Amino acid sequence: MIVELASTREIQTDEKVPFLQALPLAAQHLMAMFGATVLVPLLTGLDPSVAIMTSGAGTILYYFMTKGKIPSYLGSSFAFIAPIIAVSATQGAPAALGGLVIAGLVYVVVALLIKAFGTDWLNKVLPPALVGAVVIVIGLGLAGVAIGMATKGAGSEFAMKNLLLAMATLAAAVVFSSYFKGFVATIPILLGIVAGYIIAIPMGMIDFSPVTEAAWIGLPTLTYPEFDMGAILIIAPVALVVIIEHIGHLLVVNEIVGKDFTPMLPESLAADGLATALSAMVGGTPSTTYAENIGVMAVTKVYATRVFLLAGALAFVVGGFVPKLGAIIFTIPVPVMGGISLLLFGLIASSGLRLLVESGIDYSHSRNLILSSVVLVVGIGMETTGTQIPIGDYVLPGMAAATLLGIVLNLILPRESKGIAVDSPDFVGKSAAEASEAS
Repeated sequence: MIVELASTREIQTDEKVPFLQALPLAAQHLMAMFGATVLVPLLTGLDPSVAIMTSGAGTILYYFMTKGKIPSYLGSSFAFIAPIIAVSATQGAPAALGGLVIAGLVYVVVALLIKAFGTDWLNKVLPPALVGAVVIVIGLGLAGVAIGMATKGAGSEFAMKNLLLAMATLAAAVVFSSYFKGFVATIPILLGIVAGYIIAIPMGMIDFSPVTEAAWIGLPTLTYPEFDMGAILIIAPVALVVIIEHIGHLLVVNEIVGKDFTPMLPESLAADGLATALSAMVGGTPSTTYAENIGVMAVTKVYATRVFLLAGALAFVVGGFVPKLGAIIFTIPVPVMGGISLLLFGLIASSGLRLLVESGIDYSHSRNLILSSVVLVVGIGMETTGTQIPIGDYVLPGMAAATLLGIVLNLILPRESKGIAVDSPDFVGKSAAEASEAS
């Protein structure tokens, strides 16, 4: 079935969008993931263009391994930044890439275990009071990043012109989303970025020299891995942190789309892992599902997976073989992406809040109150302050720490005789409305 985007109704995962309309929708996802995906290679010394190319290839792989059912974009994972830098400094980038290849295979092993033992355990360890709080942490935990991009740009000092540009970009996206109808209302993120870009030109915030110097056609510069046991032992275990993040993102997608993708967690994890391993084989960054693109879905209500397939194809071509187009994207000012991020991350947090409200959780019971409160404070506090818990050669970021703490609390806090949907075995993966009815 081919749909015409004549309104802002939800476009479900299996619906076909006409190519001329799917193209700007895909470009919107490309723009949304760009800033964070490029930041990881810039911080770790890897090639940003290869990172864009492999993010596209990974997204295409993910589409086919999940049979085109789960709408997700795979971008660069932040969890691996510290170990990549540490290994690269002592043993070189190829050794770090070797560790990433093995880390990707760790995802696959965990996926096989979940496939063997099922996903029912998720329903016991992730009740709605915990899931909703984790979703809020995913959104608000990134608030500090969005504020930094909006106010400081690529520097360390507050700049009023950065804030003004970010606010103008945010306002444009809100106007396109709220005051327009039809197809325009489905691409407010893309139009907001374009508006911010145009505004930035007379402000003198764009350097076009990289665009004029870049070639139209080119080949990527590839780097190949070397396998060292020391590097593998430092990098590979970080995969467990990203797996927790992956599960959290899948629960957010469940809530936004209103479908139960939890039974496909093994396929989703395996696809993410293979994308990470294959990316590292050519010098790319490790992969993870992206909160930014989940936020785009929340704004546009377009969940068609073929749009993500097209977005992956665009990233693969632009990052790997068309340096001129890649250079244009590189010139987008950081405050423009900061203004957009304020909207995207906030919408993810709002989805978690909606989940808590609509699931009918009784917060007069201390169990639910403690569970949500601890997860929110620990997760948001650690993420916004950049606090990480050192564990030997590794670090545990805020979202993972809050989720693990929430799981432990859920298992040890006493069950109460009354309360709504405290540990409903059928909650995870349902839409909020379905969970509310079930409770």
